[in-house]
Amino acid sequence: MGVMVSVWLYSRKADSPQSSPPFSAFRPLAVPTSSRLTVTLNSSPVSPGDGRSRWSSVHRSPHFLLSACKQKVTRSPVELSSDGVRSEMGVKHGLHIWEVLWNPYQRGSHAVIGISRLECPLQAAGYNVLVGGDAQSWGWELKTNQLWHGGHNLGLYPGKMKQCYPEVSEKLEPQSYKSVDAESPLPIPEHVLLVLDADAGTLGFVVDGSFLGIAFTDLPCGVELFPAVSSVRGGATIRLRYLNGASRDPPALMALCGLSIRQFLGQQRQTQTDKLPLPPFLQNYLLSSH
Repeated sequence: MGVMVSVWLYSRKADSPQSSPPFSAFRPLAVPTSSRLTVTLNSSPVSPGDGRSRWSSVHRSPHFLLSACKQKVTRSPVELSSDGVRSEMGVKHGLHIWEVLWNPYQRGSHAVIGISRLECPLQAAGYNVLVGGDAQSWGWELKTNQLWHGGHNLGLYPGKMKQCYPEVSEKLEPQSYKSVDAESPLPIPEHVLLVLDADAGTLGFVVDGSFLGIAFTDLPCGVELFPAVSSVRGGATIRLRYLNGASRDPPALMALCGLSIRQFLGQQRQTQTDKLPLPPFLQNYLLSSH
């Protein structure tokens, strides 16, 4: 049967439609991912009602207003204040992926996303970086692309590389292209994925479908870590969604095979697995795991 599938895939390769994703400045900066992370990124997201998708009603600045579902916070229009919030539930082990939705027009300065321990302060006078502003948190400042930990600027993320990316209009739509150095801040879109490997003690980010590599290493192992954000912008609305996770065990062979087949089929034919010479059980697995 494996030979049949291989022959079918090879015979269809020539006429497989090639997707043409929109230009992204982050794609050339992407780094290879482990099989564990690749499978997790390509797995179906858990239910939106998962407890790890909620902001904490306790661990937040009083200037952050929480929605009824706890998946959205909005900062009040308060001047000379830096305000933070972290998730309701943290993790101690495993690989975990969260999605943060934050409109670029609602960020202003000192817009930071990252990971914190329970001891990270969540409110301070003036305009400061909170997530990453002490030894209990690690943050990525979205406007400047700078990494912060222990109150220190650790440099730019992603790393240095000359790029050609579109100039961005007020609607964040590509208009024209120019050559720049990655030392110039790259505009971060609304959707950002946090990739926390609590077993390895690392934190990275995915932007435009590209994993930009490890931003922080040596995070404390066996300690509860929480997604966190901090902002100084009045009216900023930030959403949190837990997508998926995995144990430290390597991915199952079936999951790796399913991922390989779906990648070969391409985005436009993900739902055509019923045409493969496979038993219905395997066809259903490919569909359900997409």
